[in-house]
Amino acid sequence: MKDLAIKMAANSQKPSKKVDEQPASQTFAQVQLITINEEDAGQRIDNFLLRICKGVPKSHVYRILRSGEVRVNKGRIDQLYRLQVGDIVRVPPTRIAEKETTHVPSAEFAVIFEDSHLLIIDKPAGVAVHGGSGVSFGVIEQLRASRPDAKFLELVHRLDRETSGLLLLAKKRSALVNLHEQMRDGHTDKRYLTLVAGDWKNQRQHIKLPLHKYTTADGERRVRVQADGMESHTVFSLKKKYTDFALLEAELKTGRTHQIRVHLSSSGFAIAGDDKYGDFALNRALLKATEHRGALKRMFLHAHQITFTHPETGKQMTLNAALPKECEKFLQSLH
Repeated sequence: MKDLAIKMAANSQKPSKKVDEQPASQTFAQVQLITINEEDAGQRIDNFLLRICKGVPKSHVYRILRSGEVRVNKGRIDQLYRLQVGDIVRVPPTRIAEKETTHVPSAEFAVIFEDSHLLIIDKPAGVAVHGGSGVSFGVIEQLRASRPDAKFLELVHRLDRETSGLLLLAKKRSALVNLHEQMRDGHTDKRYLTLVAGDWKNQRQHIKLPLHKYTTADGERRVRVQADGMESHTVFSLKKKYTDFALLEAELKTGRTHQIRVHLSSSGFAIAGDDKYGDFALNRALLKATEHRGALKRMFLHAHQITFTHPETGKQMTLNAALPKECEKFLQSLH
């Protein structure tokens, strides 16, 4: 069977189709010979394999690298090898756990900006950016389903499922790498609008609390302030005070998981509607309108502005997404 797969792949430089069906929910993919184009050039071979071998365990990908089963231009390479234009990569047959097929409905979202390198959308609250952790699919899978001819479409960063606002996607690998470098080097500026309960005093306040990621007993991802955690820094600016709430702009100096939510809750100011770190009694009360205010049925956290350098033109760009109607309506009901 393996010899047959190798012969079938010898005359092709594209990923091959399955040559046989195996029982017990397992599939054997045949040998693939892939010619590297400009979009994939410069990528480390291990990262390239992890991307194209969907469903293959990470440990298996590194095993076939170490064993020499993966070849580039018929020669052995190590996992640090960076691909070049024209390289021919041999990917051996890999055992893939057969997953139950999930139908992903195509969807389009409000587009803030799009060109040949970037797609920037206004993500609604309640929609995950990608599948996983009990979610079958998210924004990225839906966009790929609605754009079947797109050769490359990847998330540049993430937003929590409950957070709305600006989400960047790259349409070229070169754009993805460039924007990741900008974010890593602190050359992007991401701003969020959030509503907190309590009497916020300062016009501008820096919060620097180290954050530690952990997993709860039921497998949920959480974050807490911990002395040996990752250095984290958020700057909050007061936009408007209400009787029981304050509207803040959060400026991220670092980009840790749940950073804004945990920095605020740990400082005594729960985000309205935050079901992980917020004031749960308040959240329940907010679900129903009163004579003094309207109802709020989501977390009030919105990625409203981002500034970055366009990866191709070098031009600085600042993009904005207006507050969702449900958040604007709630603010208008406050005193």
